Amino acid sequence: QFALDEIRNENDKLDKETAILTKYLKRVDPKDIQTQIKEASPVQQDVVRVHKRRSRSRTGSTERLLKLTTEQKCDIAQREHDELREEINKFKHETEKILDTYRATREEAEIRLAEMKKSSYEFNRDIVLGAKNLRTGRVVAERVTRYFEDKMRSRKALIEKLRLKNSTLKVQKKKLQLQLKQKEEMGEVLHEVDFKQLRIENNQYLEKIDERNQELLKLKHSSGNTLQVLNTYKKKLNNLTMESNRLKLEISQRNELLTKIDKETELVEKEREKAESVNANLRRQLQDYIVPEVIDYVQVRADLYELTKTMKTWERKVDIAQMELQKYQKQWLMMREHSRTVNPWATMEQHAAL
Repeated sequence: QFALDEIRNENDKLDKETAILTKYLKRVDPKDIQTQIKEASPVQQDVVRVHKRRSRSRTGSTERLLKLTTEQKCDIAQREHDELREEINKFKHETEKILDTYRATREEAEIRLAEMKKSSYEFNRDIVLGAKNLRTGRVVAERVTRYFEDKMRSRKALIEKLRLKNSTLKVQKKKLQLQLKQKEEMGEVLHEVDFKQLRIENNQYLEKIDERNQELLKLKHSSGNTLQVLNTYKKKLNNLTMESNRLKLEISQRNELLTKIDKETELVEKEREKAESVNANLRRQLQDYIVPEVIDYVQVRADLYELTKTMKTWERKVDIAQMELQKYQKQWLMMREHSRTVNPWATMEQHAAL
């Protein structure tokens, strides 16, 4: 099983190498192989020979196993890596251009949409609603014509402004191109000694930058520690502040409760004094009280019973009298109605006499 895994890994490795070599050979133009052999490195010459041998081996009856050295493989892989990196950079550049184009198109569309919304709002405000005749309800044509003339004049002014801006940008572009050309010409005059001196100065500045970066890292580290300590103390301060506020609130609540208890104590003391005075009065009355005789109590109860009986009797008499009164009132009303129906002229004469 282990040997089989090794063989599979070796086959996968060979497949990948074959794919890279095939891609490299496809990218190389066969017409330029002969011209590249003289100028190419030994690795490239060996690759070309391998390609020729493989093409010959396909037509022949015998096939030979051709292998590349490690240096040749590394050179081919490095070239394919560089080619892939160039393709990625090219693709990034193209996609950035496309994205810039889309961004510019979107910004232009947004600006155009905002202008259209503004124009629509102004048209509705000035023409649809503001140019109506109150009597006829129609839009005044003169105001519509004046509105469009004003719009045309503003468009012409904007076009003129953009034209001037475009010409200014063209002049700036020419100046920048001229400055760039002058710098390029000045760069050609520089000698190799100047470049060496600049390289030395650049290395010195890079060393200084590294030193400053190290110092900056140390300062960042120390500032990070300081911030951690500061945050710790801030947390402690916040906790202590919260505890202090809680204690203040609790003290105020306890003071309020104490004041309330004092007031309640005063009220209870006053009530106690009142109760003591009432109790003293009751005690004095109890001492001065003389218990009546049993015969007097029985006589009072008998008088109360007789009075209650008499009251009930009179209540029944009142109810009977009310019933009799209602009866007589009904009879009187009936007699009055009967007299009106029998002798209506008499009632009229009575009203006239009145």
